[in-house]
Amino acid sequence: MTHNAIQRLLLKRFALAAATYALALVLLWLAFFSGHYLDSLRGVIIGSVLVVLCQAGLFALFITDRNLRFADPSLTEVQVLIGLGWQTWMMAHLDQARGVFLVFYVLILLFGLFHLSRRAFVRCASLVFISFTAITLWDGYFFRLPDPTLAGLQVAVLFLVLVWLVFYARYVQTSRQRMRQRRFALQAHQDTLRGMMRQLEDLVATDELTGLFNRRHFLRLASRELNTLRPGIAHGLALIDLDHFKRINDLHGHAAGDQVLQAFAAVATACLREGDVLARYGGEEFVMLLPACDPQRLTACCERLRLAFTEVELIGLQVGPLSLSAGMTMLGMDDDLDNALQRADQALYRAKRDGRNRCAAAWENVDA
Repeated sequence: MTHNAIQRLLLKRFALAAATYALALVLLWLAFFSGHYLDSLRGVIIGSVLVVLCQAGLFALFITDRNLRFADPSLTEVQVLIGLGWQTWMMAHLDQARGVFLVFYVLILLFGLFHLSRRAFVRCASLVFISFTAITLWDGYFFRLPDPTLAGLQVAVLFLVLVWLVFYARYVQTSRQRMRQRRFALQAHQDTLRGMMRQLEDLVATDELTGLFNRRHFLRLASRELNTLRPGIAHGLALIDLDHFKRINDLHGHAAGDQVLQAFAAVATACLREGDVLARYGGEEFVMLLPACDPQRLTACCERLRLAFTEVELIGLQVGPLSLSAGMTMLGMDDDLDNALQRADQALYRAKRDGRNRCAAAWENVDA
């Protein structure tokens, strides 16, 4: 999740907690006016103002991103402890209605159920029990308990509820941990699957012998480039055929032919710029696409490649001089890829007919 998304989520959780405080204050005033809250009007007003100021301070931390300086940006334990403190302060001023307000202890602990660690949750639950028990014992010591039996029952019920909450919190946190581990494992499996898919795509798109793109992948790339052409921009296209390749296979074997193909792929890759596309079109024939090109650059590239290939020397293999022939054409915005390949093929035929080891262009006005 992004930083802003996390902060929005934390602010929503804080808004939920603030709404709970507002509800508690409403009930506090109802208890006061109904005569169950044993404090003066001034004390109730001061307490209410302090609660509002406390929540305003927490809101300032969240809205200014200062909460991110803490180990727990949600400040869950801090908010729970503050809530328990105010709840205990309120419980200390209630009469027999004290048992009704015990539910707020549970609400505060539920707020931290998913975000507090096990030890932190046990600490908070222990604080609840100790605080309420201390209030009850204090009032009992000064004989301020109207019904000591009811007070003891409240302490017992609170203890059982807290024990249940602790075990339930442990169960929930263990389940969340397992789900998190499963999610991480699933993410790892997905990453592995994506890697395998990429490898499979590479295998499908690549010629195994030369490491170049295969014909199918080239046609896909060339069609995509052609569809994105803008006015005034043209691509260069060339069909390249290795001269006398069949004779090399017949005289020296297919292993020698494979070595020649690999040598051409290495030389051609070194001659091209980043973004140029070279693929094995079939057998000893290759196809080359030069994006954003002009006739002069296409011709210079093919000639450079032709000369570089003639200088190739195969280690441990004497196959005679190597050469290639190339047919060149230009791809325009409204051009058809099949027609362009046919033009390049016709230019290649002319290059072979005129003696091989040369580059011929479809735009040249040469009689058949």
